[in-house]
Amino acid sequence: MKKSGILNRHLAGAIAELGHGDTVLVCDAGMPIPPGPRVIDLAFRAGTPSFAEVLDGLLDELVVEGATAAEEIRDANPDAAALLDVHFPWLEAVPHDELKARTAAARLVVRTGEARPYANVLLRCGVFF
Repeated sequence: MKKSGILNRHLAGAIAELGHGDTVLVCDAGMPIPPGPRVIDLAFRAGTPSFAEVLDGLLDELVVEGATAAEEIRDANPDAAALLDVHFPWLEAVPHDELKARTAAARLVVRTGEARPYANVLLRCGVFF
């Protein structure tokens, strides 16, 4: 049995399949998810697990070379915006509708139980060497 890191076998397996340039959407419970991407739904109850918990766990295991969020996050969810600023000082901000459109090309969507608006980020995988 795995003793550390991401214990969810579906999520751990999906992460292992990611390659350079693949995108992963980490999203709140309300983000519309189009058909196409593989979805790992971690939502249990409103707020559980939180966007921050899931993002932190993913960042322990992923190399990220790019990140995109909705520009609306700044006004609607300052806590999530601050979290993204800490992790991604080079964060790309786009209109929410554009972020939703980009989701269709994501390789993986990780849905959290986050119940605050615009807690979504599209990560572009890098390479460790």
